[in-house]
Amino acid sequence: MFLIGQYDSPFVRRVGIALKLYGVAFEQKPWSTFADADKIAPFNPLRRVPTLVLDSGEVLIESAAILDYLDEEAGPERAMIADHGPDRRRALQICALATGLADKAVILFYEGVLHQEKSDVWVARCKTQIAEVLGVLEQDRVARTTPWWFGETIGHADIAVACALRFVRDVHPALFGDHPALLAHAERCEAMPVFAEISQAFSPPA
Repeated sequence: MFLIGQYDSPFVRRVGIALKLYGVAFEQKPWSTFADADKIAPFNPLRRVPTLVLDSGEVLIESAAILDYLDEEAGPERAMIADHGPDRRRALQICALATGLADKAVILFYEGVLHQEKSDVWVARCKTQIAEVLGVLEQDRVARTTPWWFGETIGHADIAVACALRFVRDVHPALFGDHPALLAHAERCEAMPVFAEISQAFSPPA
């Protein structure tokens, strides 16, 4: 089994961390969607990461779909998300906000480096979305009294938020703002050995 992508991507990183926490053996192919697009294409015509290639040869794309497979393999007792009901929906909501935050941060970065003429309207929209999602996540985390977002053990929501926050803080530090609960959450996650292992400083495309 191998995971395609670099760990400076919050999407690749959340999958790599989940694989490690589930105890799944895998190899990483640190291919770039820019420099190594031709290597990725035979496995994923979108040339996107993360892409997970199973031992059977089956290919899974997109972090949510990959994690759904891993949860199924782990079983409901070990899965890092509830398998049904309101608890699952609430966790998926936080995951959606976190991955949306990461997506907007990625888009904002590429707007700055790929376009000679930047759209001020688009940049402002992305910054507003980032700020408002950070605010919503901060309020939600403050309201919770458990060590992790949805209980006593780490879950996909925790990982997704931490990976998104790492990307925002690395690439757009001025946009992080004053969010002490999120900062504490990020630091708690980043202190774990698995987060240190599945980690890469941001490397912008050449």
